Amino acid sequence: MSWRNGQRKPRGNDRGRGDPRPSWRSLKELFASDDRRPRRGVRYNPRHRLTLVGGTLALCSVALVGRAFDVQVLNNDFYVRQGDARALREIPIPTSRGMITDRNGEPLAVSTPVESVWANPQELLKHVDRIPELAKLLGVPADYLTRKLGQRADKEFMYLKRRISPAEAQRVLDHEIPGVFSQREFRRFYPQGEALAHVLGFTNIDDRGQEGLELAFDDWLRGTPGSKRVIRDGQGRIIENVDLLKPAQPGHDLTLTIDRRIQYLAFRELRRALLEHDASSGSAVVLDVDTGEVLAMANLPSYNPNDLEGGRQDARRNRAVTDVVEPGSTMKPITIAAALASGKVTPDTIVDTSPGYMRNGPYTINDFRNYGALTVTGVITHSSNVGAAKLALKLSDDYYYKFVRQFGYGSKPGSGFPGESTGVLKSPDQWYGTDKATMAYGYGLSVTPLQVAVAYAALANGGKLIAPTFVKGQRNEAEDIIEPELAHEVLAMMQTVTERGGTATGAAILGYHVAGKTGTARKFSPQGGYSDQYVALFAGVVPVENPRFSMVVVVNEPDASAGHGYGGGAVAAPVFKNVMAGALRLMDVPPDDIETWLAAQADAQAKRIRANGGKPVADAPVLPVTVADATGAADPGLPDPVTVGGAR
Repeated sequence: MSWRNGQRKPRGNDRGRGDPRPSWRSLKELFASDDRRPRRGVRYNPRHRLTLVGGTLALCSVALVGRAFDVQVLNNDFYVRQGDARALREIPIPTSRGMITDRNGEPLAVSTPVESVWANPQELLKHVDRIPELAKLLGVPADYLTRKLGQRADKEFMYLKRRISPAEAQRVLDHEIPGVFSQREFRRFYPQGEALAHVLGFTNIDDRGQEGLELAFDDWLRGTPGSKRVIRDGQGRIIENVDLLKPAQPGHDLTLTIDRRIQYLAFRELRRALLEHDASSGSAVVLDVDTGEVLAMANLPSYNPNDLEGGRQDARRNRAVTDVVEPGSTMKPITIAAALASGKVTPDTIVDTSPGYMRNGPYTINDFRNYGALTVTGVITHSSNVGAAKLALKLSDDYYYKFVRQFGYGSKPGSGFPGESTGVLKSPDQWYGTDKATMAYGYGLSVTPLQVAVAYAALANGGKLIAPTFVKGQRNEAEDIIEPELAHEVLAMMQTVTERGGTATGAAILGYHVAGKTGTARKFSPQGGYSDQYVALFAGVVPVENPRFSMVVVVNEPDASAGHGYGGGAVAAPVFKNVMAGALRLMDVPPDDIETWLAAQADAQAKRIRANGGKPVADAPVLPVTVADATGAADPGLPDPVTVGGAR
């Protein structure tokens, strides 16, 4: 039978019958014979199996594609946020502050671009070996930098060095230290330095105003930073600008009433006076009489706003608007105006000042010497304390108080400058028996230099009080406080102070009539009473015929031992003269005293002819000289003393 009928096909290699081990092939054929039998009702089809497997794979592919479409298109917000959190950043666009200029457009404060170096502490701390190199570039100890980075290890941003030059920042970036970058910022620069420091103030490291007009007009100057969306790579570098979210708005420019030329003159002459008289501090204020504009405001000691490190804190104070002093004899023109306005006296009324002193309760009021009988004008000319006190005592308390207050004493000047002081002016119900008499010549009340300048500008402006302003084009409302005729009358009296026989011939300016008043006030002692230190003042107006400028000079604690005097006429009046002479020339103010100028020219020409042996000489320009009392008969500007504790 063949093998197909179940017979085993003979094999030539079969083992003999005596071999008990069956061959592997025979066993395989034996068991396989049953498998080859067709099973009833079951048919094997490979194509079906392939179809099933392929369908399953297709369904999985569709599911994966659907999920990917859902994640990437339909519901991709979460993953977009996660991706943006790692690569998309919103960064600010810095903007510069507005420029501050003087009245002629000269820059006083400008913003210059600088760089600030910053780091990503998380990235930088992965490369600790580069920190010493970075510390050396920044000029800081390596352990200090390591400690600072460690304190901010969970942050992505920290400043390393701010507001440095672009070249210095680039030297740091050139070392390609991981996690170290730079960004653009702006830094304020003040070309006038110390001369205008107190007026302008300064900004902090974030470019926000901290003092002076930088603080007062910070919102106007600062501008609004912008913002943009960018993509950063893993190293923090910007690789693409995605969107401009908000454009940067630069700050507005600000034009001041300050004239930098007059400001420099005031600062220079004030510094010269402080050095010459070994004084501790000083202030000078120049106002435009017609508009109330502040043309100059100088203070010493000063500071450099471009380098604030190491300076004295008290040197940053604008003494002209914050510090108060007793005005001394600069108060007398207001006292005289009050007496004239009351109708009780006229300029020619005689006031007996003999014997040069008078009792005032337990105290004694003294003059420099016994001036005898003086007219009301003479009380100002010779600066008689006794005469001023007697005139004030003729007035009622309420009348005198209200008259003084309407000149701005006891209230803020209204310039808007930060830290303006109101001064001290007590109401009559707070007066003691001696207060009104001492107030008549400048004791018992306190004012700022700016308040005095405003009061004198009112006298020069026909009795109109105008609040001062630092912004060009901004003019405050004028307030009529006294009659124009009265103001002119008082101004004419003040003119005698700078002429022969007055107490301030050192303030005279060739070719111009000058009206002014000296003041020398003892400083109050913290232990009570008055000390042996003085404040020298001079307040004046020029020219008298058509007043243009009002100026006040205050010099604190001049040294009398230097031999130059310590009164207002000796210390403060020359500052007024030198500054105003320059200002009149710079502003092209015509002279109102041509006769004196021509006489001085003729006298100078005669001297040149005599020096040339009587022969004519070619005309040459003549430098202005001070019209002074050549005989030395003028009062040297000594203090207006007040004796405490008994009669003379």
